[in-house]
Amino acid sequence: MWKHIAANALTLGVVLIAALAGIIQIGKSRWAEPGPLESATFFEVPRGSNMREVSTRLAEDGIVSSGSIFRIGTGYAERDGDLKFGTYEIPSGASMPEVLDILTAGGPSVFPYTVTYMVRQTDPEIRVRERIPGQDQLIEIATFAPGDEVPEDYAALLERGVPITWRVSVAPGLTSWDIINGLESVDFLDGADMPVPPEGTLAPDTYDVARGSSAEELVNRMRVSQERILADAWASRAPNLPITSPEEALILASIIEKETAIAEERRRVAAVFINRLNQGMRLQTDPTVIYGITKGEGGPLGRGIRQSELRAETPYNTYVIDGLPPTPIANPGAEAIRAALDPEQTNEIFFVADGTGGHLFAETLAEHNQNVAAWRAIEAAREAAEGAQTGN
Repeated sequence: MWKHIAANALTLGVVLIAALAGIIQIGKSRWAEPGPLESATFFEVPRGSNMREVSTRLAEDGIVSSGSIFRIGTGYAERDGDLKFGTYEIPSGASMPEVLDILTAGGPSVFPYTVTYMVRQTDPEIRVRERIPGQDQLIEIATFAPGDEVPEDYAALLERGVPITWRVSVAPGLTSWDIINGLESVDFLDGADMPVPPEGTLAPDTYDVARGSSAEELVNRMRVSQERILADAWASRAPNLPITSPEEALILASIIEKETAIAEERRRVAAVFINRLNQGMRLQTDPTVIYGITKGEGGPLGRGIRQSELRAETPYNTYVIDGLPPTPIANPGAEAIRAALDPEQTNEIFFVADGTGGHLFAETLAEHNQNVAAWRAIEAAREAAEGAQTGN
């Protein structure tokens, strides 16, 4: 009898071991196979969450096929304590190891909504966009000017408390006064009572910020970024430039930034100014004259430059002074800084607007005079067309 019982027990043990092995094999297979998620989605790991809570929600949201297997697998991989709080994008069909990698990587949160304050010299605006998981494009929800009535869709997002990425985008070529004045109007930042930093020391870019954080903290980030950009460009500058310091490079870069908004022209415009400096010619650039008039405050000049202003002896009138003005005239972007320190190799010493937003370049005064005549003809035609429309 005891032999019979022992034999049955041995048989049962073998069956249980075989069953356990089968369960483990099934678990391994489900752990590694593509997940059930049919389309990409956002998933939030709240601060203080544990793996049990997260695995349960992953299964409820249809991201993994089994919360238990996910939890056991993370424990087996000794990563059940590696969760990083934040909001993450989970791609469709992600396997459990892929989901685990995403939730433990600790990268920046990816929120479904983005609010960007566009700091510009004129017509600043707030853009509210929705990001569809698995797609690069952003869908517009609302665009409005600061001070306008808040659109209902945007107000609804704020009321619901949905996760939002808050951004401030600073356009290249703004003066420090423009930037500080703009940041003081950003309603999701604390921007009160900030001093205006030295001209040229702030890096134009798009910055992620925390809602309610200090605008002064953002300004410090911009300053550090500009220092790094300038140092890197100075370290790799072209040889034999008539630029003796990073500060002079920043001044020239600010002039380049104000002279052209076309990326492909920056190094060519830089070449014109470098060639002029090498030949002892005056820079004769209108943006410096304008800066001497406005001191970078109050926005655009709003009118043409008067002849008396072109003749006036000011530190910024490059029609009168030799060399560079004493300070930058704006905050240049990284590409303008690199252009100032790595210009194209040309013999050109003139340029004038071509009527399309770009410029015509010339090596000789005769060629330049032809380009100027062409530009004046374009201006005259435009004025005639505008006059005809006004007359109608």
